[in-house]
Amino acid sequence: MKTYEDIGIQIPQVYLPQKGIDLTKWAVIACDQFTSQPEYWQEVESIVGDSPSTLNLILPEVYLEKPGEAERVQRIQASMRRYLDEGILQPREGLIYVERSVDGKTRRGLMLCLDLEHYDYTRGSTSLIRATEGTIIERLPPRMKIRTGAALELPHILVLIDDPRRTVIEPLAEAKTGLEKLYDFDLMLGSGHLTGYAISEAFEEKIVAALRELARPEAFASKYKIGKDKPVLLFAMGDGNHSLATAKAVWERIKPEVGLGHPARYALVEIENVHDEGLAFEPIHRVLFGLKKNVFASLQQHFGHNFTLTHVNSAEEMIARVDRARGPKHTLGVISDGGWVNYGVIEIANPSSNLPVGTLQAFLDVFMKESGAAKIDYVHGGEVAVKLGAQAGNVGFYVPGMDKSDLFKTVILDGALPRKTFSMGEAHEKRFYMEARKIV
Repeated sequence: MKTYEDIGIQIPQVYLPQKGIDLTKWAVIACDQFTSQPEYWQEVESIVGDSPSTLNLILPEVYLEKPGEAERVQRIQASMRRYLDEGILQPREGLIYVERSVDGKTRRGLMLCLDLEHYDYTRGSTSLIRATEGTIIERLPPRMKIRTGAALELPHILVLIDDPRRTVIEPLAEAKTGLEKLYDFDLMLGSGHLTGYAISEAFEEKIVAALRELARPEAFASKYKIGKDKPVLLFAMGDGNHSLATAKAVWERIKPEVGLGHPARYALVEIENVHDEGLAFEPIHRVLFGLKKNVFASLQQHFGHNFTLTHVNSAEEMIARVDRARGPKHTLGVISDGGWVNYGVIEIANPSSNLPVGTLQAFLDVFMKESGAAKIDYVHGGEVAVKLGAQAGNVGFYVPGMDKSDLFKTVILDGALPRKTFSMGEAHEKRFYMEARKIV
């Protein structure tokens, strides 16, 4: 495989399902979606049945750290070996241009490998590839158990580039009629349509040249109006932060034994341009399950006189007020099953964080450390936060979104954002598993 170490990429050898397999049953959504909605995954299982599917190669996080997890991991790793041995997965080398159409929008991406030697997820990192949000180290060990010993990786990782002149990915969209089509099918459960195209060597050279221009220190400094001594950020994490961090952690653990030429040094990802018109940044809302303490009293105690709660009549009014809020105060929505509030709008004066989600997360970290609730989950879609927050014993927090054009400069100047700050689309718009890659 060709490697371009100066920009931290490798041209991958990917494995795709053999011809004749039902691709709608083959491709399933990212494992970290619908974690509080097991009925979604039950429906996926019903659709897939006995057909070959990536469902048999991944562990949906709804089952993570639940009874039977070890047996599931063993079955997954056995299925990987079987799919390779029986030729269900077929290899091909080269970049893949991907188009995903859903809800009237089309997102464009490029499948390639990132060099984990150029990635550092720790706070304050200045690596070529960086996390955009805080990485929770405690979340890595159970994911490392899945990757360790696995023959394949199947990525749901989406990584962003900041390419306002649209020099890397968009030329492929213009030339796609002349490219070999690798797959073209509808995704299950209303998640749109997926098409993939093989990239020729001539286009590969143009892509590499365009990435090198984005990584040129002088161009980087000029774009962000910063000093030339600032290290270049070429690839910023979009979705799948903990999956890439898991790959890095496993790589660092095995590197002394296997050497720098091992395939686990690289991770297969899809890169997308943050300026893609089909890409929307959606907020990630919070839901507390099994409250053990009065969360409103705790909010009042934590923020003191800076905390204000206003009752509103409906979820729609709450969402509208949060979405249109401007000014120095941080505004958040809240949903509960009754008692003090059903729907409310929280305002925090003199916030210590740059973003409302950071202000809220600082409180929630303390609240959960003090065992204020049995569980916290991070959910996509305001309607899901409202539905779950209104259930007995729960409370939901509706979080405003952030402008995607601010992402790179914020990470360059301020470092990683609070964890779970944004999502690239709603839950049903997340990346589906399609390609695989050998990591042994």
